[in-house]
Amino acid sequence: MRALLRQRRTSVRAGMAAAVTLGLAGASFVSAGPAAGDTAPPTGTPPTVSADPLPTWQVNGVVWSMVTVGNTVYATGSFTKARPPGTAPGNAKEVTRNNILAFDLTTGNLVTSFNHSLNGQGLRVAASPDGKRVYVGGEFTTVDGKAHSRLAAFDTATGKLVDAFAPRVSNVVRGIAATNSTVYFGGNFFNVNGKSRTRLAAVKATNGANIDTWRPTADDNEVHALAIAPGEQRVIIGGRFQKINGAQRVGVGAVNATNGASVTWNSRPIPTKSGTRYSYVTDLFVDGDTVYGAADGEGGHWFDGRFAAKAANGDLVWLDNCYGATYGVYAKDKALYSVSHAHDCSSLGAFPEQKPRIWQRALAETTYPTGTDKAPPGANSNYRNQPVPTLLHWFPRLAQGTYTKQYQAAWTVTGNGDYVAMGGEFPKVNGKAQQGLVRFALKAKAPNKTGPSAPDLKAPTAAKQLASRRIQISWKATWDMDNESLTYEVLRDNETTPLTTLKKNSSFWVLPSMSFIDENPPAGKHTYRIRVSDPSGNRISSPASPAVG
Repeated sequence: MRALLRQRRTSVRAGMAAAVTLGLAGASFVSAGPAAGDTAPPTGTPPTVSADPLPTWQVNGVVWSMVTVGNTVYATGSFTKARPPGTAPGNAKEVTRNNILAFDLTTGNLVTSFNHSLNGQGLRVAASPDGKRVYVGGEFTTVDGKAHSRLAAFDTATGKLVDAFAPRVSNVVRGIAATNSTVYFGGNFFNVNGKSRTRLAAVKATNGANIDTWRPTADDNEVHALAIAPGEQRVIIGGRFQKINGAQRVGVGAVNATNGASVTWNSRPIPTKSGTRYSYVTDLFVDGDTVYGAADGEGGHWFDGRFAAKAANGDLVWLDNCYGATYGVYAKDKALYSVSHAHDCSSLGAFPEQKPRIWQRALAETTYPTGTDKAPPGANSNYRNQPVPTLLHWFPRLAQGTYTKQYQAAWTVTGNGDYVAMGGEFPKVNGKAQQGLVRFALKAKAPNKTGPSAPDLKAPTAAKQLASRRIQISWKATWDMDNESLTYEVLRDNETTPLTTLKKNSSFWVLPSMSFIDENPPAGKHTYRIRVSDPSGNRISSPASPAVG
């Protein structure tokens, strides 16, 4: 049976709530502008990976969570089969994989030595800092037919299930974070190894025995994500709750890693619940001294975006109020990648709500603030005019999936120094069949074949100016998924040498008008074409204009 991890939601515009500005982490930033960074960014802006979807083994269901150890990605979810890239379900090379698998991030190939079976869906996978273990949590009660109740461990060197690690958890596990000696986890359980716990627990990595000195409580609702702050003295907790340890802490907070007592958390990125409307943290990722959070809002214009806070005290660094629930985040090289169904990023001075609505299901933005919020605050928000990052120019298109009946695309994102991988329920990427898993690489390791959009490049118009031989050629710019600046050449008749070469920035929501005047065309009638190229040399040409002269 396919249990739903999250409720389906729809964002609609609603009246904004009054907001107050809370203390922010010290940061210098410049005024935010349109998307800038891409595979060939201006100096000082982080590069993104290419938008080229790289061949990757596929699944026949949904991937909820992934983690990378070295060049190996461990993925868990709800699926029963895996198959090679470019093949359809039922292919002769399709193999059984029940809710967990591993693949090579550099090749996309299945790791055949890692072959295990969960009897229920996995919802979260996390690694120990030394990379020797990966832990999976979810709804399963057995692994490879052995009793492992909702939490299990695997040895990354051998690929084997760690039999000795077998804590008994009474209900679903959704979030995991680990040190080399301790496994912290959260979800919606109330008993671990026969002892009372309230949605949070810690066990020994050696044998899964309870650590009884760590008993914080998520008092009123589920935990979805955990992260360890640098120094391993603080555990950061995210989820649907409004209270931790009996005190108000909405959606995100922190506790001591030894005794579970609440510790300083200075920001309030998640708005307080109001009736049936609320926001909650879906994912947490620590990079350097900063923790990045993803949020889902249930209600018109409740917080749906991402935030960054100092892991040591929770000081807010920035808050991105794009609308369209965010499910996973991953930071690398000063770029934060996220998976969502974003449809309005006015907060960042980027794409507004489109008509008809466009869902941009994968985004990248700077990890650092560059300006202040360009839009009104969200419903019940604690912030207005707060720092925001810049949206980077990286817009691959992931198709909506149907497996979970939540009609999303990607649910999780991970990677390493050269690659980013996404998992979910999408059936296609950039219009090409690729189900559930996909990889992207930095420019040096990518084919870089994603070029300017041909459907958006129409034939130019050509008009002769009165009492003159001059002809004005006009056209609308096209756009490219991973390059903002494109080169335009104006060609006359069947000539291959351009009359002029122009550069123009564009995006899927801003296609500028362009023009050029042919000052002295030869006698007779002429047609004109526009040739467009990106920094990688991908080139397209428009249809010819009607003849004029």
